[in-house]
Amino acid sequence: MVAETARSIGLVVPRDLPAAQVLPFARRAEELGFDELWVVEDLGFRGGVAQASAVLAVTSRIRVGVGILPAGARNAAFAAMELATLAQLFPGRVTAGIGHGMPDWMRQVGAWRRSPLTLLGEHTAAVRALLRGEPGPAAGEYVDVEGVVLDELPEVVPPVVLGVRGPRSLELAGRVADGILLAEPATPPYVERSRGHAGPVEHVVTYDVAVVADSAADAVAAVRPALAAVGEPAWAPHLRPLPFADELREFRRSCAGSDEFATTMPAAWVAELSLAGTAEQVRDRVAARFAAGATSVVLVPHGADALPDLARVL
Repeated sequence: MVAETARSIGLVVPRDLPAAQVLPFARRAEELGFDELWVVEDLGFRGGVAQASAVLAVTSRIRVGVGILPAGARNAAFAAMELATLAQLFPGRVTAGIGHGMPDWMRQVGAWRRSPLTLLGEHTAAVRALLRGEPGPAAGEYVDVEGVVLDELPEVVPPVVLGVRGPRSLELAGRVADGILLAEPATPPYVERSRGHAGPVEHVVTYDVAVVADSAADAVAAVRPALAAVGEPAWAPHLRPLPFADELREFRRSCAGSDEFATTMPAAWVAELSLAGTAEQVRDRVAARFAAGATSVVLVPHGADALPDLARVL
């Protein structure tokens, strides 16, 4: 049995949220009516599986996604076992995100491979097979769990989405996963292009930095610092499909750095590269992401005590 897909609006637990605030944040998100909550696994912060387990335990309805577990960080059989355990304990409430991991971080821990695409494909295929109760597939170049079988299986198999951005990785997701997770900024043109590469996947999860305020100008001003990284080369695939992509690229080159890029770019671009505005404006932009093919639109909170304002979008 595989969980059904429905359009939903979720939140990311900020990776730098103090640990003592994580569980109250999760409870509040559920009380406010959000459909999903995504936890982050970034090197040096907090583990994804541990966070997901705790968040699931203190909530009763909200779906919890792990975004993302780097393929090189775990043996595929043990990753599948952890995910199966979560799905057994909390049926129908788990989504698993897997990805390459940030290259610099993975190199630091000795887990970056010559062909990260091959590793991701082998790891994902093995994890999904094991979650379905099938024996581990034949050994590959990097993953060898051949013949392994999980004795404890979930009633509802958790969907596995790949947190990727490049065309080849998106195409891989269409072949070996249940869907894709698109990091911020996930503008409608980027969602459409990514879906085109991935094909008819069931789940398309989008992340976007979000600020909701009574004044659109106040929201745009508040969200600017969170867009500094968008000026870095790694985010080029997100920007390429935009109608103002050429102007943005030239503007980025003219800036002394990412901070200048974020603080001086035109307000209209800031609004396009985020979910920042009045509740009505953000609602419209969420709807545009659904229209472009997203199945889950996930808001990345920016600013202290942002949840009540973000809930106005629901």
